[in-house]
Amino acid sequence: MASRFVLSALAALALAVPVAAQEMPKPRLPFPFGAQWLAVSLNDQRFDGPDRPALNIDSQMRARGFGGCNTFSATSYPLNQQRFAVGPVALTKKACAPQIMQREQAFLVALRTSSEWDVKDGALILTGPSGKLRFERTF
Repeated sequence: MASRFVLSALAALALAVPVAAQEMPKPRLPFPFGAQWLAVSLNDQRFDGPDRPALNIDSQMRARGFGGCNTFSATSYPLNQQRFAVGPVALTKKACAPQIMQREQAFLVALRTSSEWDVKDGALILTGPSGKLRFERTF
């Protein structure tokens, strides 16, 4: 009797797994690999001047860009349901004015901790616990 209950439970579980997998929503948009993005703002604070941060994520899931003073690279993962993950950031060691270095640090922390992505009105938006980055596409 107990073995029938266990077999019934296992059968129900086996049948439920494919149904649950089918019900997961798919990403609304394909991630825009290969596009060059120029930072517009972090938490609605605009990036101004010629040294605005930039980002490109290629189809090999490699993020490369400019933080405002240094160039960087990292592995990035656009995931299902428009989730996002960024691995450790490799950064050049150029020194700039303290204000530029602080802005670059805030940008890189927001990028590194981004957990969601979206494209709205042609802008790439990365959001996470350290803030919301908004980028405009360059051609």
